[in-house]
Amino acid sequence: MILHKQILAHANIAVKFKAMCEELESYLAAVILAVQNLHNPSQGFRKRVKEFVGSSNITDEIAGHQKQIQGICFKLKLLAAVDTNFKVNEMHAMMIAPSFVVTPPSQSINNCPPPSRIFQGRQTILAKMHKFFTPDSGKQLIYVLHGLGGAGKTQIALKFIRDSSANFSDIFLLDASTLDTINTGLKNIAVFKFVGDSAEDALIWLQSKHGDWLLFFDNADDPKINLNKFFPQCNHGNIIITSRNPGLRTYGDHSPVSDMEDKDAITLLLQSAAKESSEENQFLMVEQELFHLPLAIVQAGSFILQSEDIAGYLTLYQKNQARLLSEKAVQSHDLYAWTVYTTWQISFDRLSQLAATLLQLCSFLHYSGITEDMFSNASKYSFPVWLPAKEELQEPLQFLSHFLGPTGEWNSLRFSEVTNEIKSYSLITFDAATKMFSIHPLVHAWSRNTLVDEAASHLCISCLLGMSIAEIPDHDRTLASLRLMPHLGALSPFNAGRGAGFGAAFSYLYLSAGKFTEAQNLIEHTCEKYRLVFGEEHLATLEAMYRLGLTYSHLGEYKKAKELEVTVLEKRTKLLGEDHPGTSMAMGNLAATHSKLGDFAKAKELEVMVLEKRTKLLGQDHPDTLLAMGNVAVTHSELRDFDKAKELELTVLEKRTKLLGEGHPATLLAMGNLATTYFKLGDFEQAKQLEVTVLEKRTKLLGEGHPDTLLAMGNLARTHSELGDFEKAKELEVTVLDKRTKLLGEDHPDTLLVMGNLATTCFKRGDFEQAKQLDVTVLEKRRKVLGDHHPDTILAMRNLISTYRALDKLMEAAELEQLVRQIQMSLVTE
Repeated sequence: MILHKQILAHANIAVKFKAMCEELESYLAAVILAVQNLHNPSQGFRKRVKEFVGSSNITDEIAGHQKQIQGICFKLKLLAAVDTNFKVNEMHAMMIAPSFVVTPPSQSINNCPPPSRIFQGRQTILAKMHKFFTPDSGKQLIYVLHGLGGAGKTQIALKFIRDSSANFSDIFLLDASTLDTINTGLKNIAVFKFVGDSAEDALIWLQSKHGDWLLFFDNADDPKINLNKFFPQCNHGNIIITSRNPGLRTYGDHSPVSDMEDKDAITLLLQSAAKESSEENQFLMVEQELFHLPLAIVQAGSFILQSEDIAGYLTLYQKNQARLLSEKAVQSHDLYAWTVYTTWQISFDRLSQLAATLLQLCSFLHYSGITEDMFSNASKYSFPVWLPAKEELQEPLQFLSHFLGPTGEWNSLRFSEVTNEIKSYSLITFDAATKMFSIHPLVHAWSRNTLVDEAASHLCISCLLGMSIAEIPDHDRTLASLRLMPHLGALSPFNAGRGAGFGAAFSYLYLSAGKFTEAQNLIEHTCEKYRLVFGEEHLATLEAMYRLGLTYSHLGEYKKAKELEVTVLEKRTKLLGEDHPGTSMAMGNLAATHSKLGDFAKAKELEVMVLEKRTKLLGQDHPDTLLAMGNVAVTHSELRDFDKAKELELTVLEKRTKLLGEGHPATLLAMGNLATTYFKLGDFEQAKQLEVTVLEKRTKLLGEGHPDTLLAMGNLARTHSELGDFEKAKELEVTVLDKRTKLLGEDHPDTLLVMGNLATTCFKRGDFEQAKQLDVTVLEKRRKVLGDHHPDTILAMRNLISTYRALDKLMEAAELEQLVRQIQMSLVTE
């Protein structure tokens, strides 16, 4: 239409103009033929691109194109000289505009494609962007959209541009993936605006033009490119940047682009699969498997559209995740060229070898809660005799050596440099508040596919985690278990621990987390192995036996625990001496088992010895000394010396609060013990006050199902019962009983303790029949597990006697009373 208009307006030069047009037509035909050859479907796309890029005469061809364009432009200028009314700029724009589509000069220029036809959600980010880009701000406005590849950054930017294009005088899209593409994009602006033919010309024009132009730097993912060099240095204009590099936040306001909201993700999946909302429930399961990642959702929708089988996709995905996330459908809703896995591979290929290795190792851990101290603690591994030696840990030690200073100390700066490199591609994220790293679950799964030797990497990270756990002080193991248990679960520690030789270290962490059966599986295997390899007298075997005894004690198998602990104490005393910390530790565990068996006098004797030795060796304020003091206090309480118990417990609580803080598990243990002493002294209000605090803090810190939390809940219930609040007491006791039964089993002493407390509450409420049923069960199981002479068994007998009397079952009560007298007489004789 423009050509026709110009011919009519300039008839006197029509002949020359016709010749020029024929030349232009011939040139365009040659360009079109070249493009058609590139898109020739008879060859694979990769092969066609490879041939095109690898062509030896490509530079000559480009030069030829440039020369022809320049020749045509020169002829146009000659025509302009003949007829000064000829509009050269208009014709120039026609020839070089993208896809040869002419934009009338009176309108803004926008070379951005539209957003996806099925764009969904992101309203929070879009609203923030609309608010940010206010006209006449008096300064240059820069907005950064950053996040993982495939999260939808470009689509958000295109959606914003389409909805607000009227606010900008010109809109320019720049491919910011490389220096060359940025320079090319800026050159195109200069040529397009007829202000020159270089990137500098474009920047000068943007700086001088006081309009609300918008530059869109898309895919600015290379952290080595200083993007500021390509910003017009002026106080006007607008810039949008999409990047995987969160470091670009430094340029202005920003929004992290992560996973979609549930509702938006479901809608996107339904639309990409061309399905009705009536099938939403099935699509919800698919969407959850894809962790709300937009690109993965679109790929899944395309597959479901072809297969027409929603349920079948889930089955296929669980077995073929890598393949399904690597394939792109032929039909698409936008111009994005990459699949989920290929877009991450592009970033991964840019990582240094050390950064890539760290990411791959982390792919075996849980995808969240990864911390620097997991690795720094491993670097401090002291090679204890019961755990793997240096010769067995060459690969993990070699990995850690990259983060060590000249004298072997941990180099936190070096670790930060490596993690920052991974963060710059959003393959890992960091929470400054918790000091924890996390990996998107799909990236987490994908990164394992980048491994050449998966078994070797799995063994390496298992060793690193075992080395780290081995260096955690005893008083910090409960807190450490909260951080590390998910990683142990991800590693399948039963197998990993065996293969790496860190079963003993892993088992100890399981004990701290209250997972006693898992700990037993690991430590029994380790103990058997050490007996065969080292013999009964070796320190490694004794350490394994020590930990196995501790495990049996937690499982309520006190007699088996005592048998092992006696052996360990005797052999450690012989090998290490009476004053060695290992000997003291064995003595303390044996004392605790005596206490659980009801032999409080023997427990006190051993505990006093441990306290004296630790005070002399470690000092009065050492955590291990305070642990021993707390144990002595509990035994005083069991022996009804409540005043002495209270005195010691107040000291322990004060020192632990000062040393470890109010919320530390060891501090809460001291507070709970003091509450129990107050309870036994009859000061129920004071006991309740402390128990409420302990329960609240343990629930928040350890979770509702942790054994220590359940102990606090049971103690509070018992106090409620004494204060006459039977309904509240029963409610808590029923909860504790249910959870302890599932966690520990019906016959565990701790389960029977809360069952007995529930029976007492039922008795006080007047529900004697319910109390009798519970009392009978408790007595039968305690006689079987603990024996007739245990104090808890005798207590169960006395409770049942009271219940029999309340039910007028006097004969049964008398028979049981006779049995109690016989047991007490035998105890006096002993």
